[in-house]
Amino acid sequence: MSATPGTVLLSGIVGSTAYGFARAGSDIDRLGLFATPTEELHGLHRPAESHVTTAPDVTLHEAAKWCRLALSCNPTASELVWLPEDLYETVTPLGRELVGIRSTFLSGPAVRKAYLGYADQQFRKLLTRDTGDPVTRRRAAKHARHLVRLVEQAVRLHETGHHLIRLTDPEHVRDLGERIADRPDTAESLLADAAERLARPGVLPDAPDPRPAEAWLRRVRAAHYTPPQAPPREPGASTQSTGGALGPTG
Repeated sequence: MSATPGTVLLSGIVGSTAYGFARAGSDIDRLGLFATPTEELHGLHRPAESHVTTAPDVTLHEAAKWCRLALSCNPTASELVWLPEDLYETVTPLGRELVGIRSTFLSGPAVRKAYLGYADQQFRKLLTRDTGDPVTRRRAAKHARHLVRLVEQAVRLHETGHHLIRLTDPEHVRDLGERIADRPDTAESLLADAAERLARPGVLPDAPDPRPAEAWLRRVRAAHYTPPQAPPREPGASTQSTGGALGPTG
């Protein structure tokens, strides 16, 4: 990745390629997280926490922001630490550590809220598409595929604690998405079934454990800190001190 805002710790190919939806000519989406040089966090203005480019499609989140997103089980950000090994493009030791603590970011309520929330967004987009137009019909099918994917991933996370990125039967999801694009109302039963299964007891805790993320982030800050160099002193210059307080100015 070029023009990165800091040190990329972990990055890989996500989106349709990762799920198994990609066809010839499909866009390739990349996601990663980076560490801002720690000294840049000490100033008056904080550096940008996300950098997004198109052509190529790359999204990079600063380490702290990524952790916050993952602790809320954001479906897009979270998949970075669950990718199949062949989809990673950058894996540093700190990135590998993050993959090792990925389960600590998960919680049942957050999975239900985030994944069903995103799936509902896709459903509402379907209801506004005029599928008589070929362009909007393709977009509707894309929304429907992702709706199906999201509910499948949510249920698996809830019931197994494992995030399935590469779908076991992407063609089934694609075919079901095509049918839903033509008849969006058929997605209602899919959403209702997912909500019912997610309401049952699952394997995920009621809240994530932020302690491993906090410890990891502190290691990131320590590893990317360069102490500032004191300016050289002029030969013979005296050093004066106010003793930590300012003297009178009048």
